[in-house]
Amino acid sequence: MELKVWVDGVQRIVCGVTEFTTCQEVVIALAQAIGRTGRYTLIEKWRETERHLAPHENPVVSLNKWGQYASDVQLILQRTGPSVSERPTSDRQARVPDIITYWCHRQFLSFTD
Repeated sequence: MELKVWVDGVQRIVCGVTEFTTCQEVVIALAQAIGRTGRYTLIEKWRETERHLAPHENPVVSLNKWGQYASDVQLILQRTGPSVSERPTSDRQARVPDIITYWCHRQFLSFTD
C-alpha cells in the first residue's frame, strides 16, 4: 500500500506500507529520503483538527478508522526539534535519543515523489 504524507508542503508517497507498519518506520523512511536528521512526528489532520500519532501507532489502521472520511485526512511530517548532533554538548545527556537514530528492522519501505 502507498501512504501519502505531506512534507514541507509537498505530498510524498511511502510505498510498502501495511497495517503493521508503525509511524516510527514511516518517519524514518521519510527523514532518510529527504536527507534530514532531527526529531519528527506524524500529524493526522482532518479539517481544523490535528492529532499527533505515537511512534508505535499504525498509520494505516488510524486512517481506516476514519471510514468514508479517510480520503479527507492528511498525514503531515513535522520536524519537532534538532537531532542529537545539532544540540549543545551539555544538553545531549538529558535527552532521549532521536527517533531517526533508531535502526529500522523492516527495510521494505521505500520513498517516491
